[in-house]
Amino acid sequence: MKKIYRLIIAIVVYSSLSLSVFAQDFSQVKMKVIKANKNVYMLQGAGGNIGVLATKAGLLLVDDQFAPLAERIEAAMQSIENKKLKYVVNTHFHGDHTGSNDFFAHKAPIFAHQNVRERLENKEPAEQVALPVVTYNDGITIYLDNEKITLTHLPNGHTDGDTVVYFSKANVLHTGDLFFELGFPYIDLNNGGSVKGYLAAVQKLIKQLPDNVVIIPGHGQLTDKKRFQAFAQMIEYSITRVSQFLAQGKSEQEILALGIGKNYQQWSWRFINEEKWLKTLIKGLKN
Repeated sequence: MKKIYRLIIAIVVYSSLSLSVFAQDFSQVKMKVIKANKNVYMLQGAGGNIGVLATKAGLLLVDDQFAPLAERIEAAMQSIENKKLKYVVNTHFHGDHTGSNDFFAHKAPIFAHQNVRERLENKEPAEQVALPVVTYNDGITIYLDNEKITLTHLPNGHTDGDTVVYFSKANVLHTGDLFFELGFPYIDLNNGGSVKGYLAAVQKLIKQLPDNVVIIPGHGQLTDKKRFQAFAQMIEYSITRVSQFLAQGKSEQEILALGIGKNYQQWSWRFINEEKWLKTLIKGLKN
C-alpha cells in the first residue's frame, strides 16, 4: 500500500513540475487536509505541499500551488479554522508553489526572499503572478496569535531564493523543496541551485532541528527528522560517488552506466529518475 501511495504522489508531482499549468486538468483535484502537529496542517492537492497555521486570530499559508486550485485551497484552510488569511509565504519561485499568488495577494501580504520576487518579475507574461510585497535577505520572524513563525533563507540550494518555515510552539518545519521525501531531489541549476549548496543547507537544518520535529516536505508525505537524515545521507553518498568518478576522468556515459549503486536505486521516481539525478550531479559538480 505504501508503494502505491508513493507512486501516486510521484505521478502528481511529476505533472506539477514538468507540464505547463495550462495543459493540466485540475478539475478532479481535491485538497487533502493532514494534521501535522497542534494547529499546523499540511494540504496536498497538485504541486508542492502547503502548510497552514490555523489560529483564532487568523491563518497563515505557506505556498499556494496552482491558480485553478486557489478557491479549493481557501476552502480547505477555512474548514480547519474559519478565519481570515493574515499572511502568505512563498518558499521559492516555482509555479507549483506560487501559482495562486494572484488570488491570495488580495487577501494578505506575501512574504518571500528577495530573489523570489526578482525571479517572478522576470517570468514570461503568461506565467507571471502577484509578487511578494515583503522581502528579506536572511530571514524574518512573524508572530500570529501565540505562535512564532521563523522564516530562514538558505542560499543556493534548490534555487537561490529558498526559505524554510519553522513553527516554534508546534515544532513543525516546512522545508519547501529542500526536501523531496519521495526520492531524489530536483535541483534547479539554472536558477541559482547548487548540488553542494543543497547538501549544505539540508545538513545545517538537521543539526538545528529537535529530534521530535514534524516535517512538511516540499513533496511527499508528512515525515520526521529520521527520514530527513536518510535523505541527506543519500545526497552525500551521491556527491561522493560522482565526484570520485569525475576525478577518475570518467565520461558522463560511463558514470550513467555505473549508476547510483544498489543502495539508492529505490530513490528513483518518475520526475527525477536515476539518470536525471546523475546528470544533475555531473553538471553541478563540474561547475
